[in-house]
Amino acid sequence: MVQEPRDGRRARGDESRRVILAAAIDAASVDGLEGLTIGRLADAAGHSKSGVATLFGSKEQLQLATVAAARDVFIERVIAPARAGSERGLGRVCALISSWLAYSDERVFRGGCFFAATSVEFDSRPGPVRDAVMAASSAWEDYLTVSIEYAIAAGELPGLDDARQLTFEIVSFLEAANTRSLLHASADPYDRAATALRARLLSLGADPAAVAGIDRVPAAA
Repeated sequence: MVQEPRDGRRARGDESRRVILAAAIDAASVDGLEGLTIGRLADAAGHSKSGVATLFGSKEQLQLATVAAARDVFIERVIAPARAGSERGLGRVCALISSWLAYSDERVFRGGCFFAATSVEFDSRPGPVRDAVMAASSAWEDYLTVSIEYAIAAGELPGLDDARQLTFEIVSFLEAANTRSLLHASADPYDRAATALRARLLSLGADPAAVAGIDRVPAAA
């Protein structure tokens, strides 16, 4: 019998892992990370239970891998487009808002924003999974804060001296839009969040032309 080359086995294992994690992210966005089971994911991804168990080892390791995969998708769908399509400062802030609205509205994850859902699920459950969810959420908020700080330094938000406060307000509007859109099966909350955030930035002295680009469909789409 000819043994399959190690690289071939590794490639198949990597592909199996990607397929299983894609199913895990989607399921967890609706039913939570605690709802993930080896058997359920085996059925969803078309793999054996033993195969899934071999790839991830334990439920906690599966949950941690799912959080990491969701973070990669978030970066790809929210951060990367904003970085590619805007300069640092107010333009980047507006692009990040638009990318986030589109990411949630387009149901990249079936249950809306993965981290909005799992943050609520694990907010009072100390442990490695909570730490991973918190780290991913904090990284997003830190990046948004740095972008706001660039805008302040450039004189693009003359009425603002606390970047963290504006980050809190932006994230609050975005997550509220995500939750209400899911509950009411409507895109209207995204439009209302965009309107509210445009008004907030204008109140801080932002350029109306830059702020006008905030929408749930990024201008480059």
